[in-house]
Amino acid sequence: MDWNFGDMLDAVGAALGPSDIALAHGDRRISWPEMTARSNRLARALHGLGAKPGDKAGFYLRNQPEYMEGLAACFKARLAHVNVNYRYLDDELVYIFDNSDSTVVFFDADFAAEVERVRRRLPKVLVWVQVGGEKTLPFAKAYETLATTGDASALNIPRSGDDLLLLYTGGTTGMPKGVMWTHAIWREAGMEGARKAGLPVPANMEEHVQNALTVGRFSRQVPACPLMHGTGLFTAMGALLNGGGIVTLTENRKFDPVNLWETVEREGVTSMAIVGDAFAKPMLQALDSNPGRWNVSSVLAIISSGVMWSAEVKQGLLRHMPQAALTDSFGASEAVGFGSSVTTADGGTQTSKFEIGPACKVFTEDDREVVPGSGEPGFIARGGAVPLGYYKDPEKTAKTYKTIGGMRYAIPGDWCIVEADGSITLLGRGSNCINTAGEKVYPEEVEEALKSHAAVSDALVVGVPDDKWGQAVTAVVSLDGAATEDELRAFVQARLARYKAPKRILFKDNLGRASNGKADYKSIKAFAMKELGL
Repeated sequence: MDWNFGDMLDAVGAALGPSDIALAHGDRRISWPEMTARSNRLARALHGLGAKPGDKAGFYLRNQPEYMEGLAACFKARLAHVNVNYRYLDDELVYIFDNSDSTVVFFDADFAAEVERVRRRLPKVLVWVQVGGEKTLPFAKAYETLATTGDASALNIPRSGDDLLLLYTGGTTGMPKGVMWTHAIWREAGMEGARKAGLPVPANMEEHVQNALTVGRFSRQVPACPLMHGTGLFTAMGALLNGGGIVTLTENRKFDPVNLWETVEREGVTSMAIVGDAFAKPMLQALDSNPGRWNVSSVLAIISSGVMWSAEVKQGLLRHMPQAALTDSFGASEAVGFGSSVTTADGGTQTSKFEIGPACKVFTEDDREVVPGSGEPGFIARGGAVPLGYYKDPEKTAKTYKTIGGMRYAIPGDWCIVEADGSITLLGRGSNCINTAGEKVYPEEVEEALKSHAAVSDALVVGVPDDKWGQAVTAVVSLDGAATEDELRAFVQARLARYKAPKRILFKDNLGRASNGKADYKSIKAFAMKELGL
């Protein structure tokens, strides 16, 4: 079947009723029939304003109902979503909108000043749609007006599973790159995992709607991490396409665990998406500091991706919600489903160890498949349902999406070891690998060792130039207790090979992680070199 998200939303929207919540944000409630009508009007209005099927639409928004509702409208109008980091400055914004060829931009009124500064540099943008604000900018269209006026019926246009969704990476090396997902490939990637888990997979639209009526409509999903990044976006998309409700946090400028737990209790949240300990530690601290304050019995699942999630924090959360399943999902913007690790009250796996996903293999740098139990590190590769490549960048596409043995794989650059039982132990992204006296050291492994110390709240590890070692393993940590450099070094040496232990450990109150929990290794390395006089 040629699965298309617009068709799926049309079908599910026609089946669900006024008591089924599609979007919630504080006191705001938008039912499925309301969202269906509003997104139909938006889609039709965008066509009327000059947007054509295949055009790109930039989303310059925080987590708010308009993000998912606007996304639904774009799916129906056959426009390709483009995620925009709302922390970007002028030149970065121009790059994203220009590189993606966006003709439509949704922007929050909070960003009106930024939009006014850059819009004249973006002649390709035909339609600026402003969300909120007391006064709409003269050149923009008011989102709410488009959503509440005009024909609310379904568009009834032919759509294709080849319609695009663009997910721009954060740009760990060079400028951000737009990963080209098609609707059909994205759905198939999710269904591969469902089949492996033994879950039923709808074969046609009738079965999909029945699944929404019997299961999906009862889910309430909170993207606690930003929708502008893949973890938040993809989990929310999955819930919405299956008829669930998306609950966004009213405190959407910074993560507030109290706001999260209040929302969980009020809305009966069943699942949430986070990014590792940057979210999980504050969540646990709030629960520990306020025992019994919130009813969290509705939470059945928490999924984390992008940053490894420590076992100690998982166990702490399970003390408060023993009914929940906590999943580490190993994926990337370039592909999903590399592996997963599930922890419940009955047990789980150690940090960084994953059950390998379907259609995944591990290859050496010369494309040999790694033998399980050999101890040889290699790159994780995902075959099967993988994106088309990077938008307008065939050179980088060829480096990441390689054909080996007749199969096309996505290989984003994550090193791992294949254990004898076929599971993998993640070592880290190759671009951050440290070469110290000829030995490879993967930052994430050392970071996890440091973060298991009771006094360490966060840690990042980089390599700095060193006359003796070539690169010296150097850690930058933030503390929520007392610990000395010597104490932490000895702590790591007791857990890892001595060459992996940091030669120097520096202290910094805030490590400057992005809002999605990911590390800015470039700025941390600059801080370390300045502190060390290099």
